Amino acid sequence: MITKSYFPSQVVSDLEKMSYDYGLKVAKAIEAEWFHTERGSNRYKTNHNNFHNLRLYARGEQSIQKYKDELSINGDLSYLNLDWKPVPIIPKFVDIVVNGIAERTYDIKAYSQDPFGVAKRTQYMESVLKDMKTQELAEFAEQQLGIDIRENKKEELPGSEEELNLHMQLTYKQSVELAEEQALNVLFEGNDYELTKKRFYYDLTVLGIGAVKTNFNTSEGVVIDYVDPTDLVYSYTESPYFDDIYYVGEVKAIPINELVKQFPHLNQEDLEDIVKNKNHNKSNYNQGYNEQDNNKVQVLYFNYKTYMNEVYKVKETGTGADKILPKDDTFNPPENSDTNFSKIQKSIECLYEGAVILGTEKLLKWEMSKNMMRPKSDFTKVKMNYAIVAPRMYKGRIESLVQRITGFADMIQLTHLKLQQVLARMVPDGVYLDADGLAEIDLGNGTNYNPQEALNMFFQTGSVIGRSFTSEGDMNPGKVPIQEIQSGSGGQKMQSLIGTYNYYLQMIRDTTGLNEARDGSTPDKNALVGVQKLAAANSNTATRHILQAGLFLTSETAKCLSLRISDIIEYSPTKDAFIQQIGVHNVATLEEMQDLHLYDFGIFIELTPDEEEKAILENNIQVAIAQQAIDLEDAIDLREVKNIKLANQLLKIRRAKKLERDQMMQQQNIQAQSQANIQAQQASAQMELQKNQAKAQVDAQLEQMKAQMEAQKMEQEVMHKKELMQLEFQMQMQLEQVKGQANTNKEKEKEDRKDERTRIQASQQSELIDQRKSGKSPKNFESAGNDILGGGFNLGSFDPR
Repeated sequence: MITKSYFPSQVVSDLEKMSYDYGLKVAKAIEAEWFHTERGSNRYKTNHNNFHNLRLYARGEQSIQKYKDELSINGDLSYLNLDWKPVPIIPKFVDIVVNGIAERTYDIKAYSQDPFGVAKRTQYMESVLKDMKTQELAEFAEQQLGIDIRENKKEELPGSEEELNLHMQLTYKQSVELAEEQALNVLFEGNDYELTKKRFYYDLTVLGIGAVKTNFNTSEGVVIDYVDPTDLVYSYTESPYFDDIYYVGEVKAIPINELVKQFPHLNQEDLEDIVKNKNHNKSNYNQGYNEQDNNKVQVLYFNYKTYMNEVYKVKETGTGADKILPKDDTFNPPENSDTNFSKIQKSIECLYEGAVILGTEKLLKWEMSKNMMRPKSDFTKVKMNYAIVAPRMYKGRIESLVQRITGFADMIQLTHLKLQQVLARMVPDGVYLDADGLAEIDLGNGTNYNPQEALNMFFQTGSVIGRSFTSEGDMNPGKVPIQEIQSGSGGQKMQSLIGTYNYYLQMIRDTTGLNEARDGSTPDKNALVGVQKLAAANSNTATRHILQAGLFLTSETAKCLSLRISDIIEYSPTKDAFIQQIGVHNVATLEEMQDLHLYDFGIFIELTPDEEEKAILENNIQVAIAQQAIDLEDAIDLREVKNIKLANQLLKIRRAKKLERDQMMQQQNIQAQSQANIQAQQASAQMELQKNQAKAQVDAQLEQMKAQMEAQKMEQEVMHKKELMQLEFQMQMQLEQVKGQANTNKEKEKEDRKDERTRIQASQQSELIDQRKSGKSPKNFESAGNDILGGGFNLGSFDPR
């Protein structure tokens, strides 16, 4: 409920706005709007109680009085012996959401959007375009003249304008942008922002609102503080991002000693007055404040946004130039037109910081903020020190995930208590024992069947001995002496209550969107992994507003830090220490850090893809690899890109380049094959020529060898003939010699025989003469046997053939 506004008018002079009374009026107006008790409650108390109850539900520690009232009869609980401890159902779902979101990582990207940065980016882009369009000329100059006229590396030049745009988004980074990102990361790490992030994600899930505060002081530099939404006060707004509020603050319980340190101007009288009124301060202005520390007081720290007038006196000098002098907003030039000066006025937003002790008239602080955060793109605007977001706000009412399911959690708790009641009233199954029936049974050994023995036999063996007839022969009505008594009345109630329990549990899942696949409680063994992941992804979609709200807080905090960095470098005495701290991580950024305050940056949060987005991208990559549309190196580069949209664009470019490379390689292969065929034909012809030449050479050599062999043969024949002729000649000579010798011998023999005959004839003549003379008897001249060959000498071999 909105109460009547008691804020002072903003249409007053700047001097009046800076006055103590004006600040006190603002502080009292905030008190009236948030702490004014109407009908026993106020806006601050209502918020405090609501948030406190939601946090108790989120912890599983909600009040059990409502359950006792539900089950009691006129307030009487004497007949109930139950465990009233709440069933911790909601904490499970809260942890699933908070832990799942907190695991999502992101990168902070800084984009230089000042004229110098834009000009530098444009200049680089134009130089790349020029190199892309003059590639043929550059290659000609490199080949013919041996010089490289490109302004960028040849291997880094994009192949198309689309690839150039992607390169500018993925790869191109100015050194000052890298320095800004490094500075932001150092500030986040130095303030343990990861812990703060988990706390406001918890608040967004449980309370539906989260807040962070950035501050600057000369001792600690830039400080990031977590803000408890329970302690927040702010002007009425219907915007989930609180971008139209004109005041915001928080209530803190400050010890007196800390109060003196923060506000050293307080004197002894002031401190005594504060201590005197502290009980009134607690009871009337923070009824949810349960601490019993008497050394603390409730202080409201607040920011108040208004406007101030920048007034300048423009005076015309004797030389005709204009001289501008700053003035306050009370300056008004006379209406006389003969004066040589005029007035220039501009209204800009400004921020005042204040602190007041609740319930008192003691304003501890009221001053214009010393280091206001003004976007450099619009110096007329100013940013609050607080970043607040409530993603499900409507008409000032805040809704949270836990708030949706508290009713179902109550019904689950009541069902749990009813189950305890049913369990307490349930009795085990029993037996009915007919003592008269046992008396009729004779065991045959002279003893009867007693109840104890019958029960022992029944419980141990399940068997029962009975008699159909009595000893008199009548029908025995107790022939089965032991019978079971089943008390199954509580079983149906139990099943009904368990069904009710599961129904409300499913209602919580349906309301929050946190299904079984998200929490992994009952995964279907027959469901495919992809189906489970898809169900979990749908559950992530149901809580995406919490993730987006947290990213908004991170983005706003990063923008505030970016402006605070400028303040550190330009004004803070810790400038050198801060630059050295950045330099520890990256020495190359030191030079850029010196002029970092001159730049204006746009801050963006690049969120790491979730499992669903990664699966879609990975599927595209696998399909491309299977089709051999990209290489393994391309797949590795694609997986490194955290922006899915840019990753898909890069995938298309890499596919096109791979196709172009394949086509070029195919053409090169065709050319190489053609060249290889020509070379093969040339080689074949050359080989044929060489073969013919070799054959001719072999034939010539063969013929030469034949001729040589023929010549050698002829020479050998000649030699042989000569040898034969010589041998023949020698033999002829020998033969002639033999013949001559034979002839000689023959002639000699003839002569000898002739001589012998002559001698014989002469001898015979002589004898004949002697005979005649002597008158002897005739003489036989035949051989007396001495001239006959004997002793087996055969002259048959000399017979004619």
